[in-house]
Amino acid sequence: MKQYYKKPLSWLLKESADESKDTLKRTLSGFQLVMLGLGVIIGAGLFSLTGLAAGNNAGPAVTLSFVVAAVGCAFAGLCYAEFASMIPVAGSAYTYAYTTMGELFAWIIGWDLVLEFSVGAATVSISWSNYLVEFLKGYNIIVPAQLVHSPFETFQLADGTLAHGYLNLPAALVVILMSFILMRGTKGSAIWNAVVVSLKVGVVLVFIALGWKYIQPANLTPYIPANNGEFGHFGFSGIIRGAGVVFFVFLGFDIVSTAAQETKNPRRNMPIGILGSLAICTVLFILFSHVMTGLAPYTEFKNSGAPVAVAIGHTPFKWLGQVIMLAIIIGYTSVIMVDLWGQSRVFYSMSKDGLLPKIFSDIHPRYRTPWKSNILFCIFISLFAALVPIKVVGEMTSIGTLLAFVIVCAGVWIMRYSMPDAPRAFKTPWVPFVPIMGILTCVGMMVFLPLDTWLRLIIWMAIGMVIYFAYGKKHSKVRKHEAGNDQNFQS
Repeated sequence: MKQYYKKPLSWLLKESADESKDTLKRTLSGFQLVMLGLGVIIGAGLFSLTGLAAGNNAGPAVTLSFVVAAVGCAFAGLCYAEFASMIPVAGSAYTYAYTTMGELFAWIIGWDLVLEFSVGAATVSISWSNYLVEFLKGYNIIVPAQLVHSPFETFQLADGTLAHGYLNLPAALVVILMSFILMRGTKGSAIWNAVVVSLKVGVVLVFIALGWKYIQPANLTPYIPANNGEFGHFGFSGIIRGAGVVFFVFLGFDIVSTAAQETKNPRRNMPIGILGSLAICTVLFILFSHVMTGLAPYTEFKNSGAPVAVAIGHTPFKWLGQVIMLAIIIGYTSVIMVDLWGQSRVFYSMSKDGLLPKIFSDIHPRYRTPWKSNILFCIFISLFAALVPIKVVGEMTSIGTLLAFVIVCAGVWIMRYSMPDAPRAFKTPWVPFVPIMGILTCVGMMVFLPLDTWLRLIIWMAIGMVIYFAYGKKHSKVRKHEAGNDQNFQS
């Protein structure tokens, strides 16, 4: 319908076939896409937020939180795979919404994705900083606490006095480093990511294998701690809220879809990358969280920024703690890099459509990357990482991810009826059952997130709507085309 200003599928297919120097370069294979997904999924959620969800929400039943989150991801992943195989361009859910629901919905989801990826990168960088501090302690190198905490955090010094942080300096610096690596091109970034992912998967497998023998059954009893009288703190509501918190970790396959325009044979490789990375990580998450809560009482994870170090402290392999933390520190860099990658590709697509200034889609003449966008978000995200506590940014990322998944599930359902004959290399099974279940599962987890997280989402979206009506609506290429003022959309 014209009033919704939908982006025609024919334009997207034309854009995906464009191989000129002003477009992103296709370099990624199916295997590299799986590694890309693993690179971001195996990260902060596993090594940091798992402990917070166990200590504050679900206890040992955090494994069930992962199951609930994985079910929602499975439904959404099937929908993402269909869209990515039929619309192989950058932009992920933003692009899909533009084609199925129209420009306003596309803007909403695009702005939401920026929140998801940007805040996700900040979350992981803060966790990276926590593990770096713990690692350096093993060599008697003490980083001043004020330089690794947000100014909004209060903590206890060694002498027992309370103090406030100044900024999280290591978190900001790692964002800057990863941004500059991304500017040099996706192929080199993907190679680095594949090496780091292999290291991270190895760490997870070693932790599970060595830790399993030392699980203490008493730590897993009761498996579902009784609710303490506050909604979302243990009991059934704690499991669901925990699922909403750890849902953050599953945004990896979402980011895979943003790389569609840089993928060789995307109709075949996009479903492989999305569903393959999701399946592998779900199994690893459940096993990992079971071992971690079995090694140490869940109460010890409540305020820990490095829960893996806490768990290892209950085994004879304390020496292994330094090795694992080093691997985690290196591995986190790939998570930060892929989050930054996804964010810049969404802004690239929105800029190409005229909804944002051209600076966000300017391509470097040599590296063919959106380097100006990388620089701008390097500044923004590094400041965010330096100044905001990890609990706040983690929950903001989860609600952004869930909203994106809801819109993608709805989009597949709509497109099956509005464009039944469009070519689909991969078809989501059992439509409309799968999209409906994806919507219900994700909305359910959103409902269980804290009220302040909803308020931050509303404020962020309100800012986005101001920008859309002040700039995006006036410069939209789709609107100009339909008004007859732009005869060549791709120009």
